[in-house]
Amino acid sequence: MSRLRFSACTSPFQQSSGLSLKVCAAVCFTLVCFLGGCGKREPRRSSATQIHKISQEFAAAASASCPQGSKIRVRQLTSVSNAGAKDEVRISIPARSEEMPSIEARVIRNIGAIATRNRMTQDTPTQTGNSVRILVRSGGAVTHEIEIERLEESASGAQLPSRSAARLAIVLDDLGADRAAANSIFALGYPLTISVLPNHEYSAEIAEEAHRRGLEVMLHLPMQAAAGRPEPEELHAGMNPSEVAAMLRQFLDCVPDAVGVNNHQGSQATADSRLMGELMPILQERRLFFVDSRTTAATVAFVSAKQAGVPAAFRNVPFLDDAPQVAAVRKQLQGAFRGAQEKGEALAIGHPHPATIEALRDLLPQAQAQGIRLVFASEVAR
Repeated sequence: MSRLRFSACTSPFQQSSGLSLKVCAAVCFTLVCFLGGCGKREPRRSSATQIHKISQEFAAAASASCPQGSKIRVRQLTSVSNAGAKDEVRISIPARSEEMPSIEARVIRNIGAIATRNRMTQDTPTQTGNSVRILVRSGGAVTHEIEIERLEESASGAQLPSRSAARLAIVLDDLGADRAAANSIFALGYPLTISVLPNHEYSAEIAEEAHRRGLEVMLHLPMQAAAGRPEPEELHAGMNPSEVAAMLRQFLDCVPDAVGVNNHQGSQATADSRLMGELMPILQERRLFFVDSRTTAATVAFVSAKQAGVPAAFRNVPFLDDAPQVAAVRKQLQGAFRGAQEKGEALAIGHPHPATIEALRDLLPQAQAQGIRLVFASEVAR
């Protein structure tokens, strides 16, 4: 094929015909698009192996999004010999009718995020009786049928949580540098909130994986401490609003899918009413909630958040792992259970220490029996 010469746009033909440069350029561009196929193409349907992998992603996200006692079943029906078949994911949830809309919304949101990440589309959910049905497509063809159903107590065989069940949100801070620790948290299979530090090797990767699995992601925002070595980049006294906004934007770019913020250290910063007054309107504009880790009794962060109209909560039980030994963490976690029972709801904060993860693995299965419902941090921020 002969090479197209764009210099033809200034040829004698152009001069004699009176075509403008703009018209000629448009003609050349159209010809190149025609020959080069620059139009959008319908994406190809995913392979059977890819479809099975995505089915497991849907199931993992549902497991993390649904209350204890839920049952999730996957049928991998797609195969090389039957590429037109679709995988099925059945999610059965023991919940009361008034609780289902929020649970369904969370599951549907997380399924949609996985579909989008895998360049798939999701049909509008349809409801029949106690069930919601979702079709997911790849290349226009249905690859997954997902059904979310509410089980009555008699059908599930499980005792439904009391309407007055205490709520406990557990935030795990300082993620970002250790991928293995993050994997251990993901394997727990409970609705935990992870707070990721920016500018670490695995910050974005861990945040994206947590979101894909249906966990809640927060930005663990570095803030100035009253003592100790400062972070390389942190919110500190004396910053103007544009500097605060630029730093927050940079950090959020490092932690994709973050829906809230809590302070990393910050005993100096959270006590600075001027700095908190500059931060909170930015969070409000970005529709992010705020959790005050309460690293100092002098903090004004929670009050500043409420004044700016930012949904907010604060740690109202002791840190889980000031002493990172399994026995000590177990004791603190039991204290968090009691705190939730006494207050109606509690927010606890821990860190990805091996002892903390082991204690969570041991005690979280007992939460429901003690009348505790595990929730995300956003559910206690108001």
